[in-house]
Amino acid sequence: MSQIVETKPTLVSRGLGAVAAVQAYFPGMLVSLIIAVAATFLSEHYGGPVMLFALLLGMAFYFLSQEGPCVAGIEFTSKSILRVAVGLLGAQITISEIMKLGAMPVVMVVGAVTLTLLFGILTARVAGLSRQFGILTSGAVAICGASAALAISSVLPKGEKHERDTVFTVIGVTALSTIAMIVYPVIIAFFHLDHAAIGIFLGGTIHDVAQVVGAGFSVSEETGNVATFTKLLRVAMLLPVVVALSFVFHAHNTSKAGRQLPGFLVVFALLVVINSLGIIPAPALAALKSISRWCLVTAIAALGMKTSLKAMAEVGGRAIALMVAETVFLAILVLVIVVWRF
Repeated sequence: MSQIVETKPTLVSRGLGAVAAVQAYFPGMLVSLIIAVAATFLSEHYGGPVMLFALLLGMAFYFLSQEGPCVAGIEFTSKSILRVAVGLLGAQITISEIMKLGAMPVVMVVGAVTLTLLFGILTARVAGLSRQFGILTSGAVAICGASAALAISSVLPKGEKHERDTVFTVIGVTALSTIAMIVYPVIIAFFHLDHAAIGIFLGGTIHDVAQVVGAGFSVSEETGNVATFTKLLRVAMLLPVVVALSFVFHAHNTSKAGRQLPGFLVVFALLVVINSLGIIPAPALAALKSISRWCLVTAIAALGMKTSLKAMAEVGGRAIALMVAETVFLAILVLVIVVWRF
């Protein structure tokens, strides 16, 4: 009887706590979702990257993150919902798709991602920028643009300028990816490569998946398919890179909790394996991809609401030059490999 008396208050208190949490988070989550819907509408009807629209629209409502009922929900969405989105990205990758590329693209992508990360870290130090900023920008450039920036940001130390740097990286990598989508097919045409080689170059250099698809299929269907597969291999590099960074930056924590992988990375890896086995029904797979996309756009809208234009202006020209340098480095590296190999 005493056990029942002790259990009921615990369950009730937990229920009340959950209700209180929902009430606290709901306004901020709702406004983030509304901005995500608006950004998606603009992207679908007028063209342009949905991530960039979400960021810019969110920044227009910066005041909501400073005081009022939306503060807690915006904070929750920019962190917890972001981690959910990153975890669900694993549903977009299969091992068989990676193996179809053969050995050369696999070695090229692994090497290019690794060297671009090292280049970004070293160049950031030379430019007087932090190592974390170099990792954040080079990871976004090397792997998969805005999604990689958000995933890497989630495991980096949370300093005073962390969120500002994350937003800057997302805006920068999205803009550079759009420029690359237009310019790279023109540049690669001068080298008279076959369609498969062009696809490997486009998939190995352009930052965001959507821009890779746009550039690839603007050349030919074969180029588009090869570019997409190559890009998926770069996306697959997200897991080992984020896991490695998680251990590097949290190695000082010797507790059991500190040695455990973040839950969203475990979900990511499990979804890659399960999706590779082909046991996820097509409707469920489509739903997971849709949920991941909406969570990403909603989280980045919340991130935008936490960033002021004044803070963005303080980043400076060195940060812009760093991202441009990383992009050019990756493009030259992959171009040399592709021209030499083909």
